[in-house]
Amino acid sequence: MTAATFSLMFPGCLGTLLLWGCSTVLCLVDEKLAIQPTTTTGYRSTEMMAENATYGESTLPLAPTKCGDKSILCGDYCDICQYFAGSIMECLSVLMTHQCLDKFEKAMASLNSSDWCIWDKMTTIYSNLSQCTEDICDCLLIPWPNPLVEQTFVNIHSTFFRDCPSEELSDPPPAIVFALVITPICLIPVMVSLVVLKTKNGDGSS
Repeated sequence: MTAATFSLMFPGCLGTLLLWGCSTVLCLVDEKLAIQPTTTTGYRSTEMMAENATYGESTLPLAPTKCGDKSILCGDYCDICQYFAGSIMECLSVLMTHQCLDKFEKAMASLNSSDWCIWDKMTTIYSNLSQCTEDICDCLLIPWPNPLVEQTFVNIHSTFFRDCPSEELSDPPPAIVFALVITPICLIPVMVSLVVLKTKNGDGSS
């Protein structure tokens, strides 16, 4: 990944990132990136393990030791997380914010708020967001969906779609409700009459 690519993805970075031989990277993205000296020239050769989680000991590496190849940006994503001063999930959060959520919010801002509840106008924007989060997870070899992705979409729905009417949860028209209630009520006497007639016919034949 070139310095231009890295700077484009993270404009807050003050240093440069050069593969196979950089000495220092200085970044300030959400106060998560810090000065990270490079001590080896290999490509993702060092495996760092995460500290103990609140409930049990985590075995998730701090940085990816392997990288997926589904997206052409996989190498860039993995390199960023390799030099990220935090866990792999924290790096995923930063990547999704800058690469997915920022674009989604800009696309939503370009629409009128009255269009947010019209699926025909939202399907492309929503699908692009979903695909973006999935691509980053695939690159970092993190299962998708995961709690972080789910929480991201919950936040999106509570922010942009909370006022949208939900036809699936609305009550049916009164005529349908009346038909559904009255039908079994009318069937009860009919079934009772059939049982009585069947019983009488059985007694007479015997």
